Amino acid sequence: MGASSETDPTCVSRLAPSSERGVWRYAKADKARVIVDAADYFGCMQNAMSKAERRILLIGWDFDTRIHLAHGRKWWQRAWKRGYPRRLGGFIGWLVRHRPALEVRILKWSYGAFTLFTRGAMWIDVLRWVRHPRIKFRFDTAHPVACSHHQKIAVIDNRLAVCGGIDMTDGRWDTRDHREDNPERHTVRRSRYAPWHDATMMLQGDVAAALADLGQDRWICAGGDDFDALPDTTADLWPDKLDVAFENVEVGIARTRAAHREWDAVHEIRDLFLAHIARAQRFIYAESQYFASRAIADAILARLQEPDPPEIAIVHPANADGWLEQQAMDHIRAELVTVIEAADKDDRFSLWCPYSGETPIYVHAKIMIVDDEVLRIGSANLNNRSMGLDSECDVFIDAARPGNGHAGEGIAKLRHSLMAEHCGVEEDAIPALLEKYGSMRALFEAEASDGSRTLRRYHPPELNGIASTLAKSQLLDPEHPEEMFEPFAKGGLFREGSRLGRIRARLLRRKTRE
Repeated sequence: MGASSETDPTCVSRLAPSSERGVWRYAKADKARVIVDAADYFGCMQNAMSKAERRILLIGWDFDTRIHLAHGRKWWQRAWKRGYPRRLGGFIGWLVRHRPALEVRILKWSYGAFTLFTRGAMWIDVLRWVRHPRIKFRFDTAHPVACSHHQKIAVIDNRLAVCGGIDMTDGRWDTRDHREDNPERHTVRRSRYAPWHDATMMLQGDVAAALADLGQDRWICAGGDDFDALPDTTADLWPDKLDVAFENVEVGIARTRAAHREWDAVHEIRDLFLAHIARAQRFIYAESQYFASRAIADAILARLQEPDPPEIAIVHPANADGWLEQQAMDHIRAELVTVIEAADKDDRFSLWCPYSGETPIYVHAKIMIVDDEVLRIGSANLNNRSMGLDSECDVFIDAARPGNGHAGEGIAKLRHSLMAEHCGVEEDAIPALLEKYGSMRALFEAEASDGSRTLRRYHPPELNGIASTLAKSQLLDPEHPEEMFEPFAKGGLFREGSRLGRIRARLLRRKTRE
């Protein structure tokens, strides 16, 4: 266990630069599926890891060894009855005891070093790992001050991989019905938390080796030792009860990384978002923890000012999680949506907050679907940090690429499944409802009053002077590391000459006349 060294020559990224704007690499996936919500993901991961023989690489913003990967079993049902422990820390120890050639490497953002002080049982697991030659645990400090390591990647035997938004930590578990009063949804200390919506993608094939390269580079840059080469394998590590949604598809990988040490900045995720927004012909459906990116909002605004713009619907939490995040993200969201709606003459843009009964469902998923032709998922939110500060990784399937034409049906089915989950209707009913209402917005409005799960449209509040100034400064969600110390260095949220700036100026003039 340890942190990276500023002088260690191995802490230089060894990954080749991207050959295509917005994409780091393409690789083949024999099988792929988006797993929605952590109840299914944790169970699938435990099943997949139980098949590992050589290496498990876990990279994340946070890990908590105290979580249970399976819920619903009583405490007295001992491990031998299940075959292996359900608690993450105990399960990893069990794996290395029963797999003599298996090594486990875990990389966690450096902020986690502070959280360990509040996780007593996790200290015991970490101390055990330190003594074990085949378990290695590190904190990632390889980023500028106030940035974070935010990728959520898992790779098993360079054959099976996961990339998405779900951290294997406390407070993430939930089922797709998001019951308002689910007694199984509690922290390791038995306190209840609100419904939580999340998603990730599981992939098997050559793409796993590509994500392993990315993970190995991140591990070494964080001060870790090099990896031994693994023999090629065609083993099927796919979880036993997980249906396959996509077969034999090419998957693209995109990254974000701030400039640091000898590394250049990487903005592939931002460039890819802009390309996908520009490409949309009919619609964009997205889910994001935040809506605060100036670049994304400006790109959406450009599309909405066209004669026949695509529909853009974003599912988003009612409020950010925690007071500081609300100051950073909720105020910027209000400013951006106010400006966008002022320019949206055809009412083609809408932002929606899911509820279970009267309780908001927290949206942590990071998904975008364009025209049922592009599916992208990863760790990046629609905020500035994900575009330029934090380390991020997204994967995407583009049905327009050669050989991927058969993926369109699966992408459409996923969109229908997500919409059904949020509206509380059957998945099979969504195509007919879309045909009936003519748009996602009309469907969401019509279904808003029915059932225990609903979507409520977000309407931006009017901010007071302090909140508005904080939002315009982007102080808490900067686009570049230097802007954390000089918030208006490049003009702030509504910089002069931008579309956002021009429309907001018109709004202010109109308000002054009134």
